Amino acid sequence: MNSSCCIFEEPIMDVVLPPVLLVEFICGIIGNCIGLWMIYKEMKSWKPNSVYMLSLTLADFVVLLCVLLRADYYIRQRNWIYGDIPCRLMLYIIAVARAAAMIFLSLIALTRYYRILFPFHKVNNITVKQAAYICSTLWVCIFILHSYILPNPHFFYLNNAIQCESFTVCPHASIAWQDVFYVSLSFLSLLTISYCTVRIAFHLKYNAIDTNGKVGRAMRFLTFIATVFNVCYLPGASVRVGIWVLKTMNYEDCMHFRLSNLAFFLTICLTYFYSAINPVLYYFSSPSSHKLFPCLCKDSTYKESEAQ
Repeated sequence: MNSSCCIFEEPIMDVVLPPVLLVEFICGIIGNCIGLWMIYKEMKSWKPNSVYMLSLTLADFVVLLCVLLRADYYIRQRNWIYGDIPCRLMLYIIAVARAAAMIFLSLIALTRYYRILFPFHKVNNITVKQAAYICSTLWVCIFILHSYILPNPHFFYLNNAIQCESFTVCPHASIAWQDVFYVSLSFLSLLTISYCTVRIAFHLKYNAIDTNGKVGRAMRFLTFIATVFNVCYLPGASVRVGIWVLKTMNYEDCMHFRLSNLAFFLTICLTYFYSAINPVLYYFSSPSSHKLFPCLCKDSTYKESEAQ
């Protein structure tokens, strides 16, 4: 344990977070399985956006598996029983997957932006193979950028429990790279998605394009992303910035950071919720996917009538 860091007993987290995390895990696994099914059904007509969505769904799956471990951790009243190396790996993997989800979501928004505002731009001519190379490169970069989590232990001892945390409050320490990367990526993704949404909105308004067609559907898709992203990612990033502000005031007593620390761990659970609803984003993003559920229902009805 680093004696310069603040470790708090927060019984409310042990009560509130386990059921929330378990619900997010169950809903997320079901939703992402449906998302993978929709991607599979469109495999013959794949586009670059499908490759980005596959990467996004895989990242969400990994996040949700880590959420199950976090739920177990809070059920045990924040007592990590699996050892040092699994602790490092779990924190590393969840950080990588969360960052990948934000990056690929921003990439999908940018793809929509170019297709609508610049339909003849060469970016729109990217092939599926090139999109796969882009995704592979991004995955490698994300893994490398988060490798700093692996070398050092993240154990903190409190009473008879062993806490496994990567986001901690250390009043006298400089701002950690993980804090900078998480906050910067959150706000950069938010700005990217918001910028794409606003530009498309003005484009539709001043060019009198029919908002009931495919372009209008893309607009609603981007608006939905921007709204939900705000709700899920902005609170946690904002609270983390608030902790930085408190550190600049040179507070030495950990009690000054208690409420903000509690708020951060509660709001960061919203990022896991976002991983659970990303399949809905895929449904709105792909015009052909709107036909999948009606076709499935028709097939089921036809089979039932044959059986009778």
